[in-house]
Amino acid sequence: MTEVIAKRYAGIGSRETPVAVLDLINRVALRLEQLGWYLNTGGADGADAAFANGIANKRIYLPWAGYNGVTGIVIDSPLSYQLAAKYHPNWLALKQGAQKLMARNCHQVLGDDLKTPVQFVLCWTRDGADGVTVPTSIKTGGTGQAIRIAADHDIPVYNLFDKTALHRLAANFNLGQPK
Repeated sequence: MTEVIAKRYAGIGSRETPVAVLDLINRVALRLEQLGWYLNTGGADGADAAFANGIANKRIYLPWAGYNGVTGIVIDSPLSYQLAAKYHPNWLALKQGAQKLMARNCHQVLGDDLKTPVQFVLCWTRDGADGVTVPTSIKTGGTGQAIRIAADHDIPVYNLFDKTALHRLAANFNLGQPK
């Protein structure tokens, strides 16, 4: 049974996120937790780790047990693979490990039951993709999967590559002015 948490977001992004942005991500995640927000993330190095570092209220979805030495939850459901195949532009070319990563991304955005979506996605990618005004590309990397899922479910994506993303997020969710 999925725990219902009213204020949930996905904090994800590139393993190649710049150090200054990783620091920003961690500060924002800590502030969001203070405001009662609950984090969904994926256990990867880079942005995922920065979101999760020091946060108590989080759900870390893993593609397999022991992934990256992180403790979290592995949900290996047929429905997550069906959804992942729907949203990935070249699903059949992916090896099993990559398919598991993409299926994991479905849960980051849609929750344990794939029916409890987050209210927004906060991320960083090299191309600033948000799935609406900036489409995903090869530069978006694996985070593109979550962005495509969010866009299809009308979930706003705030990509920190865009310097105005934090201000728009703060205004849209009444978070006060970001520092």
